[in-house]
Amino acid sequence: MKGVCLQFFTYELQKHHGMLVYEWLLEFAKKNGIHGGLAFRAVAGYGHHGVMHEEHFFELASNVPVEVRFLLTKEESKKLIDLIKNEKIKLFYSICEAEYGFLND
Repeated sequence: MKGVCLQFFTYELQKHHGMLVYEWLLEFAKKNGIHGGLAFRAVAGYGHHGVMHEEHFFELASNVPVEVRFLLTKEESKKLIDLIKNEKIKLFYSICEAEYGFLND
């Protein structure tokens, strides 16, 4: 199948409606008919402000970057982005063309 990879980038401790943003995104997408999503926690990273966020061994509460990724159709990605825009949450995203499917199904 051909579609897109929709990625959102947030920080581990960022919240929306009292939930961690990455958890909120996964729940929100599921409630809106998206069939699967993943959250990836980074070891280190920085955003457009140039501030380095990284985990240290002795830190109990880090605020490392988290990527939330969905593989879906272009129509589904547009719908999801529009729904998230209505939530007034500030998020950075990217969209790349993708080919996906099952092996040996």
